[in-house]
Amino acid sequence: MSIEVDYLVIGSGVAGLAFAIKAAERGSVAVVTKRERRESNTNYAQGGIAAVMDQEADSVESHVRDTLAAGAGLCRENIVADVIREGPEVVGELVAWGARFSEERPGVLSLAREGGHEHARVVRADDMTGREVARTLVEAAEGRAPIQLLDHHMALDFLLDAAGRCRGAQVLDAGSGELLEVRAGVTMLAAGGCGQAFLHTTNPEIANGDGVAMAWRAGARVGNMEFMQFHPTMFYNPGKPSFLITEALRGHGAVLVNSKGQPFIDSLTTRDIVSRAIVKELRESGEPCVFLDATRGDVERTRRHFPNIYRHCLDMGVDIVRELLPVVPAAHYSCGGVCTDENGQTDVPGLYAAGEVAMTGFQGANRLASNSLLEGLVFARRAFRHVQFPPSSAGVAALPTTIGPAYDEAELAQKRVQLRSLMWDGVGIVRTDDGLARTCLEVESLQREIEALYRRHGAHATLVQLRNLVLVAGLIARSARARLESRGCHFNADHVERDDSHWQLDTLLAAGSSL
Repeated sequence: MSIEVDYLVIGSGVAGLAFAIKAAERGSVAVVTKRERRESNTNYAQGGIAAVMDQEADSVESHVRDTLAAGAGLCRENIVADVIREGPEVVGELVAWGARFSEERPGVLSLAREGGHEHARVVRADDMTGREVARTLVEAAEGRAPIQLLDHHMALDFLLDAAGRCRGAQVLDAGSGELLEVRAGVTMLAAGGCGQAFLHTTNPEIANGDGVAMAWRAGARVGNMEFMQFHPTMFYNPGKPSFLITEALRGHGAVLVNSKGQPFIDSLTTRDIVSRAIVKELRESGEPCVFLDATRGDVERTRRHFPNIYRHCLDMGVDIVRELLPVVPAAHYSCGGVCTDENGQTDVPGLYAAGEVAMTGFQGANRLASNSLLEGLVFARRAFRHVQFPPSSAGVAALPTTIGPAYDEAELAQKRVQLRSLMWDGVGIVRTDDGLARTCLEVESLQREIEALYRRHGAHATLVQLRNLVLVAGLIARSARARLESRGCHFNADHVERDDSHWQLDTLLAAGSSL
């Protein structure tokens, strides 16, 4: 079975849906998403969208400086400046599509300050900004007839013609188990991140690096995969689903403290520094977590500004305005991804990428808080502007993918835990040469085992995702092993200094290459 459209979008997060809404002005669009259309990393974003909305109290230049400082020498300055200049426009588009952001008073947005920002510039919807953005974009997409939203469909691999141009993707219908081809003149890859490569993550279960793995197999370069950002504050609640505690709570006045109630780090510095400080504190104290002290200041204002966090923690037995909130760091955001140019174009003609799956040059070695939704929105616009009316999707050879016999689910689950544990121990917040070398070998061995299972059993949804995850885990580990310095999100205890003379460059990998 095949579907013919002008534009194929893989992923229903902020970048994918923003592109789809615009593309529907020109032609037919299919949006492929693994779960429900609202299930994406966007939906879980609590903080907001960093944009210079108050020109009197803030400036583009200040936001650029903050982004470059966080990016630790690897941002492309022209990309940073251009993206930040477009910030107010993309926020305005969201409002025009129906987004309802928090206001100080009617017509005046409430702007929060987060770690690494000189000024309060984060547009938010209390502590549920991602949910509001997802709601807005989904409803806007549902209201446009040229857009088909294919929930519970998983993209497997790109369809390429004889010249190597992307002509769509092979897709698995998870409900029926049927394989189909979605043929398109232009494909937008917006499949999100890969936090599930690590044992502890704020990401939902769908964040398996599928987009990076697909692009890699199609011949696209990937870059800076070693720069996995670890968020300092995930609610510590062993055995329960992960829950992010937004940085805005610290911007509001909450302070990180140890088990004795003593502050041990400037709570508003960047995520990499805070995460390492927490790891150091935990190693020295032997405690399983540190704490956020949000009991200071105006209690009612805290409840009002963070209603989602307040309710969730209260349901879990912690009243954040009266008790210390236990937190630990967790894998949060991939600053690397599929390499693109300033318009979101990848190395593969006809294939664009935006959002967390992409490496555009904006985030550098460490993403500044609340810059992710901004980047996704801006690059969705840029890609749409760059695309000419899509050419025909003809001339594609069918992929040989099949669905084979069932496999042992328990064995697969065990291998998944094994992989995530290896990555957390060897490629976590603090890395070493020996640990990285050992992890690379173990992940490569596991990848061979999973590839053998894939050849035997074919395109079953769980197996496809594990195959993608172990491939991306290998790219992360190899990239981290190659970088013999510490910079941004990458900290190697054997090379603790930043080395601009040798390592102020991107880590780029092409399919079949070795570091």
